[in-house]
Amino acid sequence: MKHKPESVNVSMKSIVILISGLGSNLRALLESDLPCRIAAVISNRAAAPGLEIAKQHGITTRVVAHHSHPDRESFDTELANCIDSYRPDLIVLAGFMRILTPQFVARYQNKLINIHPSLLPAYSGLNTHTRALRDGVKIHGCTVHFVTGDVDHGPIIIQAAVPVLMDDTPATLAARVLYQEHRIFPQAIRWFCNGDISLSADGKVLMKRLEQPGCALISPEME
Repeated sequence: MKHKPESVNVSMKSIVILISGLGSNLRALLESDLPCRIAAVISNRAAAPGLEIAKQHGITTRVVAHHSHPDRESFDTELANCIDSYRPDLIVLAGFMRILTPQFVARYQNKLINIHPSLLPAYSGLNTHTRALRDGVKIHGCTVHFVTGDVDHGPIIIQAAVPVLMDDTPATLAARVLYQEHRIFPQAIRWFCNGDISLSADGKVLMKRLEQPGCALISPEME
């Protein structure tokens, strides 16, 4: 089903999605019937396959190429100007592989969210699955969080945990985590758009409706 901006209620929040690559999480968001208007998908790479996914759904696409700028600051300035032309309520980093300047992050304080393939604050940065396997952890996962100047350490909105299996490789573990990313990322955006989450004075995410299971994920399973 194609996205049809003209049929969306004007009272809905507007979001802009930033991507760099395949667009796996982008596809999950576009297929989740989110209560918002997706104003544009912006990539720092013209060859990002995710742009074609956006076009297939009738979403406006833009490219702000980082390699055409002499430094990170000038790139972030053009990117911000592009984002601001759509006046979004939320900017979503869906596999956007650029470290943003503190000035950019401050410009969109509490309006910028990211998904990361680990149970933060563990394994910030790259190669999370390889590092988790190297350390022998038994539980791994993914995190949706607000972006702050401290990379991969912003207020956590939602997490999903998966067991690490004895025969896992980085690829098999990544696939199991990615499946959960596609579940929790749309949920986090839905909560934001519906006004179900807010930030406390000490920078933690508060929820209007909080239902949490009382069970624990134990891996390996106990006998």
